[in-house]
Amino acid sequence: MKKYFIILLCYLFHCLLLSAQNLDSAWIKDNYYKTERMISMRDGAKLFTAFYIPKDSSEKHPILFNRTPYSCAPYGEDKLNPGLYQSYWINYLKEGYIIAIQDVRGRWMSEGEFVDVRPFNSNKKGTEIDEASDTYDAIDWMVNNIPGNNKRVGVLGISYPGFYSTMAAMSNHPALKAVSPQAPVTDWFQGDDFHHNGAFFIMDAFSFYSSFGKPRPIPTTVGGPDYVFPTPDNYDFYLKTGALKNFAAILGDSVAFWKDLYAHPNYDDWWKARNPRNFVTHIKPAMLVVGGLYDAEDCFGAWNTYMAIEEKNKNTDNRLVMGPWSHGGWSRGSGSYLGNIRFGRNINTYYQKNIEIPFFNFYLKLKGTVHDIAEASIFFSGENEWRRLNQWPPGNIENKNLFIQWNGDLSFDDAAGKFKTKDKEKSLPYFSEYTSDPAHPVPYAEGVHLDRTTEYMTDDQRFASRRPDVLTFSSAVLTEDITLAGPVIADLAVSISTTDADFVVKLIDVFPDDFKYDDAGMGKENGNNYPMGGYQMLVRGEIMRGKYRNSLSAPEPFEPGKITEVKYALPDVAHTFKKGHHIMIQIQSSWFPLADRNPQTFTDIYHCSDSDFKKSTIRIYHDAVNRSKIILPILK
Repeated sequence: MKKYFIILLCYLFHCLLLSAQNLDSAWIKDNYYKTERMISMRDGAKLFTAFYIPKDSSEKHPILFNRTPYSCAPYGEDKLNPGLYQSYWINYLKEGYIIAIQDVRGRWMSEGEFVDVRPFNSNKKGTEIDEASDTYDAIDWMVNNIPGNNKRVGVLGISYPGFYSTMAAMSNHPALKAVSPQAPVTDWFQGDDFHHNGAFFIMDAFSFYSSFGKPRPIPTTVGGPDYVFPTPDNYDFYLKTGALKNFAAILGDSVAFWKDLYAHPNYDDWWKARNPRNFVTHIKPAMLVVGGLYDAEDCFGAWNTYMAIEEKNKNTDNRLVMGPWSHGGWSRGSGSYLGNIRFGRNINTYYQKNIEIPFFNFYLKLKGTVHDIAEASIFFSGENEWRRLNQWPPGNIENKNLFIQWNGDLSFDDAAGKFKTKDKEKSLPYFSEYTSDPAHPVPYAEGVHLDRTTEYMTDDQRFASRRPDVLTFSSAVLTEDITLAGPVIADLAVSISTTDADFVVKLIDVFPDDFKYDDAGMGKENGNNYPMGGYQMLVRGEIMRGKYRNSLSAPEPFEPGKITEVKYALPDVAHTFKKGHHIMIQIQSSWFPLADRNPQTFTDIYHCSDSDFKKSTIRIYHDAVNRSKIILPILK
C-alpha cells in the first residue's frame, strides 16, 4: 500500500509541475513575442539570433544575451523554447528582460567557420574576427535595432557558453554592463573537460566529439547522428578499444579538433592561445563567475577564471560563487543533493534569489543593490553552510602537512620522520607499493554504465579501497572540525619500475559507522536509502600524468627505481571534515575510463600501440628523508 501511495504522490507532483509549466508557457505567450534575425558580423558572416521581447512598451528593457554552440532551437518565430519556462530563466522573463540566444559562428543556423575555443585576438585589424568581436558586433546591432531596449546588456552562459561569456567580457562594448561565466570552459589541457594535468579524459572527449565534432558544411536546424556504442558498459568499451590511435581510427579524418588533440600532446603555444586566462585584461563589465564544487567538467575553470580576472583587473567588480553543484546544477532542480550526499534545502533558490538575479538586476535595470553579494559566496560541504568571504582563497588559512605514515595512517605529526630507514632496531617499511596494470585499470566509479556519471565527484570510494592497486591512508578519528578552503597539494616521493606513470590522489571524508542523515532537515528528493555508515565521500580527486610533473610543456621520463618528487595541485576545496569523521587519502595510478590509460612507458601516448602498455611497480615513500605528504589549506 505504501508503494502505491508513493507512486500516487509522484504522479500528483508531476501533474502539478506540468500545470505550473503550462501556466508559465501561457504567460510567456501572453506577454512576449519571438523574432529571429541574421546579424551581420564585421567580416560579412551572419549569425542566427532568436529574441524573446516583452510586449510591454511602458518601459525600456535590458537584454540578457546567451551565445551557444548547442543551438537556439526551436527554430521558427511561432515556436517557444521550453527551456525558458522549465528553468529559472522564467524569472528573467517576469522581470521584463529581452532574451537573446545566438548560434555561434559556424554552428547550426549561423554562417561562417566554427573553431573550437577560438583564440582571442588582442590585435584585431579590419575584418579580423574572434568570439569577442562577434559578441561586440551582435551587441552593437541589438542595442540599435531591438525595439524597447534600455541599451544595457548582460551575458551569461554555462559550460561552453561560459567560455563565450568570458570572451564577451573581453569585447568591452560600452553597452555590456554585466557578465556571468558559469562553469566556463577555460583550459582544456590543464584542468577542464578533456585533459587534467596532461592526462587525456578519453570518455568525455570521445563521447562528445563523436557527435559534436562532426562537420556542418551548411547552416542547418538538424543535428548529426550520435555515435552508437556497441555496449552499455563504458569500462568494457574503452578497454577493448585499446590505444588512443584506435579511437582516431573510429572517428576518421572528419573531426578536425580530434586531429588537433593528437597533434598537440603537450602544452604548447597552440594550447596557450586557447586559454582565456592569458588574455583577461582590461575587463570592464561587472563579473559574476559561478561554478560547482563537484563539477565533473569545469570545476577548474570556475575557480581559475575568477582568480585570473582578479589578478589582472584590480578595479573590476569581480565576484565568485561556488555551490555544492554538479555541472550547471544551479540552473535546474533544487541543488539539495548529489548522488548519495545531501546538502540541505533551498540551495538553488537561495543562489538565484539572493545572488544571480540581484546581480543582473542591479547592473542592467539599475534596481536594488549588490552590497549584499559577497566577494566570494562559497558553500562549504560537510558543514553544509554558505560562507560570505571577502577574498578567495581566504587570507586566514594555514597550509599544514598531512604526512603519509608507514602503517597506513595519516598524521599532522611527522612521526615517521623519527625513524631512520636503516634503523636495525626498528625495521619499519619505508615505502608502500602496488602494481599498476594497464590491462586491469582502477575504475573511476562502481557499477556498469555508459555515460560518465555526474555523481562520481562525491561517490563512495569503498569499492576502490578494496583493490590491491589502490593505497589507502586514514587519519585517526577527528576530535574537532577541520575546514579546508583552497587548493590541496599532493607532494609525493615516488619511484616506478618503468619510465612513466600516472598518479591519482583522492581526498576522502570517511563518515562514522553509525552515520545517518536527518531526513527532516537535509532534503530527501533523491529518495536514496544507500547505507551511509562508513561512507567514503570523495571530496576531491585529481590526476597527474607523471611525465608532466615538472612542466606541462616539456615532458620528462622517469629513471626506473629512482626516487622522484611528484608535486601538483588538486582543484580548490571548500569542505569541513566534521568531528567524529576521518580524513582519508587514496593513491592509485589509473582512473578509468575517466582518464585514458598511461602505457607506463615514455612515449607519444596518442600514437603508441597496444603492445607499448606495460605493468609498473609503484612505490610511495614515507621514510625520514623521503616524506610523502598532502598539504591541506586549513581555515583558521
